[in-house]
Amino acid sequence: MGRGRFISLEGGEGVGKSTQIAALAEALEGRGVRVVITREPGGSPGAEAVRRLLLEGEETRWNSRAEALLFAAARADHIEKTIQPAIERGEWVLSDRFVDSSLAYQGEAGGLGIEAVRDLHRFGSLDFLPDRTLVLTLDEAEGAARARVRDGHGGDRIGSRPPSYHAAVDAGFRTVAASEPDRVRLVDASGPAATVTARLLYALGDLLP
Repeated sequence: MGRGRFISLEGGEGVGKSTQIAALAEALEGRGVRVVITREPGGSPGAEAVRRLLLEGEETRWNSRAEALLFAAARADHIEKTIQPAIERGEWVLSDRFVDSSLAYQGEAGGLGIEAVRDLHRFGSLDFLPDRTLVLTLDEAEGAARARVRDGHGGDRIGSRPPSYHAAVDAGFRTVAASEPDRVRLVDASGPAATVTARLLYALGDLLP
């Protein structure tokens, strides 16, 4: 059994990552691929403990630097305990968010700078990156409407931030995609779910068995 693959799904609020990661896993399993689904923050016992610290509580609980450090700590544990062992077993790992979320959320929208957050990832996780990152993109108004349906009037402390913050997140993802076109692909998340899944598979075409 050869080495597996590591694929991350990214995007702003309401783009349909959870729906698409399940559909993508089903499509890959139909091709005979063994799949592990995971998420960030989280994906290992230590990282799930950090997830609660990050997503619960008041908006002012952490500043951007503290958030970035917590995400980096969770990610280091996630990679060591979950992602790398699965890849070594020959499995494909699909992660709902990874380092590119930190680049977009804390780096761009949080004002820390994308390169500063990259440096943190280089230290915490030895610059471990996905084989392919698929960023789901959606019109801001449609994404916000989907997120409201999903979360009701609430949402976690990051998802409930103002539209200007989420516009900066989108800009951050696009900046990263432009700088790493071989790894990061933008995928239109509008239209029927099955159509979006087909677009994701197309964006993985060169990696598929």
